Amino acid sequence: MEPDLSKYRLEGDNSMYRLPSGIVAPVVTRGGLESGDTADSGGAVRVSGVSAQHTPATRLWFGKVSNEPGYRSVTHHHGEAETGGYVLSGRARIYFGEELEDYVDMEEGDWVFVPPYLPHVECNLSRSKPLTWMTTRTPENIVVNLPDIADADLRDWLDRR
Repeated sequence: MEPDLSKYRLEGDNSMYRLPSGIVAPVVTRGGLESGDTADSGGAVRVSGVSAQHTPATRLWFGKVSNEPGYRSVTHHHGEAETGGYVLSGRARIYFGEELEDYVDMEEGDWVFVPPYLPHVECNLSRSKPLTWMTTRTPENIVVNLPDIADADLRDWLDRR
């Protein structure tokens, strides 16, 4: 029995994604040629593989975020953006909550969803190894930095293992 593919037929107009050649096609960003022109939260190295800066994308930001050992971001949120993350390597922590009193820890292979307008602090738990995430946001890479919190006020941060 053949599958019914009728529900996948093109019903919209994707002509806005035409390349200069006039065709609509996938756009590849080669490794090493990602855009570094991104917003940041105090020391995170973000590069975008898919973004409005260098592809026809209009409602999506997808990139890689790297953090040095012991890194922690400033307090920030991502505005209206829904954020999804995947830990490629390392161990991460995200502080959140009314006074940033709560946190979740993640390790390689874990996924995370961060709701819009949620103030948080992103951390590399390791004192010796880098942390690398893949991150996606809609509609773009919005970063709104907020007044920061002292390291000593982040529960279990100074005595992490």
